[in-house]
Amino acid sequence: MLRALMIVAGAIAIQMFVVADSSAAEIYSEFPQNVDPKRSYVIYSHGLIVEGQDAKPVHDRWGVYDFPAITSRLAEDSSFVLVAHHRPKNTEVSEYVQHLGAWVREIVKAGVEPERITLVGFSRGGEITALAADQLKPMKINTALLATCWEAGVRDQTSITISGRLLSIYETTDQALTCKKIAARSVQLTSFQEVAISTGKEHGAFFTPSPEWVAPLLAWIEQASN
Repeated sequence: MLRALMIVAGAIAIQMFVVADSSAAEIYSEFPQNVDPKRSYVIYSHGLIVEGQDAKPVHDRWGVYDFPAITSRLAEDSSFVLVAHHRPKNTEVSEYVQHLGAWVREIVKAGVEPERITLVGFSRGGEITALAADQLKPMKINTALLATCWEAGVRDQTSITISGRLLSIYETTDQALTCKKIAARSVQLTSFQEVAISTGKEHGAFFTPSPEWVAPLLAWIEQASN
């Protein structure tokens, strides 16, 4: 299964960043061949604007989305292994959700306990994360949604539910706000935590690794790791 996943990843030109230890991030172009069952794993999925070749695209209103800086900050002083994929342009959501689910299953197959696996996603990456978490409900992994719950999106798709631990972080000046609707219908949740930040930067609050959202996210992940 792992070999097949690696071939697929190469075909769609996914670039993957993996933290091999707690002090530095190493860049890989394929899924890690060796999974340490004693470690915790975090998979971060970026927003739509980053899809393509540019890891630091510029939005007219919200400025630079600094994907490398975000991944570096998440990996800094962290005890978990971080995987962050740079998705190709026009990635098909449903196809990518299947890849994400397959990677999680491979990590579990290698001996990592599901409660030590966390999916983190922002905006389009949050939509992908929520859809993958819905398919992975029997495992009860951890799910963190960053600015994901906008009107008529996954928030209002009643078929989507999540199990395990759920964290939502949103910016009060953004259009993507509370994820309480998802939490309310997700009967298999073991815990739900939500953090509202107020930077005034709207959706762009998550374009850089600001402490307002990074600090509560890392603290929440650390709870799972322990």
